[in-house]
Amino acid sequence: MHHENCMWIKCLTAYWRAYLSVVIHHNYYTVTKKLMSVGPTLASIPVNPIGIMAGKAVTKVVKRCQYAKEEQNLDLSECQLMSIPDAVYHLMRNTVILACDLSSNVLRKIPPKFAIKFTYITDLNLANNRLSSLPEELRDLSNLKRLDISQNDYMLFPKVVFKLPNLIFLNAQKNHITSIDVEKLKSIRSLREVNFEDNPLTNVSREQLKSMESVVVTVHVNPPVDEDSEDDIMNLENVSPSGGENRQ
Repeated sequence: MHHENCMWIKCLTAYWRAYLSVVIHHNYYTVTKKLMSVGPTLASIPVNPIGIMAGKAVTKVVKRCQYAKEEQNLDLSECQLMSIPDAVYHLMRNTVILACDLSSNVLRKIPPKFAIKFTYITDLNLANNRLSSLPEELRDLSNLKRLDISQNDYMLFPKVVFKLPNLIFLNAQKNHITSIDVEKLKSIRSLREVNFEDNPLTNVSREQLKSMESVVVTVHVNPPVDEDSEDDIMNLENVSPSGGENRQ
């Protein structure tokens, strides 16, 4: 009986390794064949499902999940993730996670169930991905104090952030955000620091954000753009080397 249990544990481990590899390399055809090969005998377990690179990435994810069980800090940064594997939720199902780092992956979205599975998170780092939105379910992260969405593909500021009642620190640096509803941002009474540097904000939005700054709140934004200077640059671009204007 003991031998049989060990055999199934190894089979399950092989299944999760192959499943994680789907997410990491997005090679559905190859991995489906590997998943089909996982059976009740040791001979059917694939030794190296997707190759050496995939194997290292999968091992990294599994080891970090094991570490998170002790530290309550789930660090999945730089794991080549295109989405969050269901295997991660499974491995963390009996663990209270207080901090989660998903930075420097290739994530395009955060699934709604993320907030359901990790309701106690106080620190969430989503920096350096390809995100352009956040699920409405994140409003349920009532303990969230730090949120980093910098270096992503946001053109519109995610409105669910306004519904985070205990947010203290917000980093939205290096996105493509042009405007922000500052009044709604002010409604987050707990907020102490925001960073919107390196976004193409309008001068109006920059000024409104700076108006938030006080003894309590620190605001980071680029200086307003001088509209006259922009016009001068455009005029210079239309001048030929000989001194005359370029003709279209």
